[in-house]
Amino acid sequence: MRIVYQRCCGLDVHKRTITGCLLVLESDGEQHQEIRRFGTMTKDLLEMADWLQAADCTHVAKESTGVYWKPVYNILEAHSFHVIVVNAQHLKAVPGRKTDVIDAQWIAECFQIGLLKSSFVPPAPIRELRDLTRYRISLTQDRARTVNRLQKVLEDANVKLASVVTDIQGVSAWAMLRAMVGGVTDPQALAGLAKGRLRQKHEQLEEALSGFLKPHHRFLIAEQLSQIDYLDDAIERISSEIGERLRPFDDLVKLLDTIPGVGRQTAESLLAEIGWDMSRFPTHRHLAAWAGICPGNNESAGKRRNAKTRKGSRWLRHTLIEASHAASRSKRTYLCAHYHRIAAHRGKKKALVAVSHSILVIAFYIITRREPYTDLGPNYFDSRDREAVRRRYVRRLEQLGYKVTIEPLSQVA
Repeated sequence: MRIVYQRCCGLDVHKRTITGCLLVLESDGEQHQEIRRFGTMTKDLLEMADWLQAADCTHVAKESTGVYWKPVYNILEAHSFHVIVVNAQHLKAVPGRKTDVIDAQWIAECFQIGLLKSSFVPPAPIRELRDLTRYRISLTQDRARTVNRLQKVLEDANVKLASVVTDIQGVSAWAMLRAMVGGVTDPQALAGLAKGRLRQKHEQLEEALSGFLKPHHRFLIAEQLSQIDYLDDAIERISSEIGERLRPFDDLVKLLDTIPGVGRQTAESLLAEIGWDMSRFPTHRHLAAWAGICPGNNESAGKRRNAKTRKGSRWLRHTLIEASHAASRSKRTYLCAHYHRIAAHRGKKKALVAVSHSILVIAFYIITRREPYTDLGPNYFDSRDREAVRRRYVRRLEQLGYKVTIEPLSQVA
């Protein structure tokens, strides 16, 4: 096969060691191979970079092994190497012949003849932004888990506050919980802390707050409230940092915010995951395939079978599914109609994935064209084939025993 890279290296990366296979094709057609093993400390990575530079190697390939590839990538990127990160599933060697040296040789040989396809590794600013947005998602999930633990403690104490209050995280509920931690036990006094329309449920609140709150319950509630306050402050600080880093792209964030179901935080997470340069994706289909938010291919003997979505970024999928949940609850929008149309015959989960795909495609074109989202309206699917819709509803009415006569509105007027 044709040699694509005359000087290249394959790296088998682990937590403590890195095995490198350097392949050099001389001008006389003779090929030399050199195997070396390095540690993963910074000085070891710098030594490996010097070794590659001394051999005039410019192209390096390695597997995406957890987070262990990242420090190696950062060092080699800083030394101006062309580094590609390859999906480990695409590098499966022959079973029964697996060692670190063989893996490094296999990566180098496949890379040399151009058989390896690079995974998308965004520039450093986007990678840094990803760290922040993903940490914010983790903190938000921690906060939700803490609120659930708080609810379990209240149930254990027979305090049925959530049965009366719509949102246990509201101002009134928070004031009651803090009063309970402070030692207030009188249900009437606790119910008197209600604000707004919740005052109309004074008697129900008294019944709900008449529990058996023990000292250890107060201790747990106090700890959980304190933890929630800390997480709120941490999320606010991280959001401020993300906002500062995305200040040059604030207009783009506002454009993404025009999509139903997409708020500012969702827009920031989308930009962190897919970036603001769509030229690396030839079409929106390539972006959807990379994100793993479209069906896989499963065809044999001319028959297409059901195929699950491929694995993609779980952080991007989480962001899109969260946005599709919100979009499915929007009023009189194309995405809402899209969700209900698919959910009726395919189920809610598949409908959410379909809406997520639509949101990702919309984001692709908004970022590419720098134009706000234009909604197609809730009647888009019906207007595509008005005659089919008319026949379907007439048939349903006739099955119920009605004689139907249809006239256009212009003739009726």
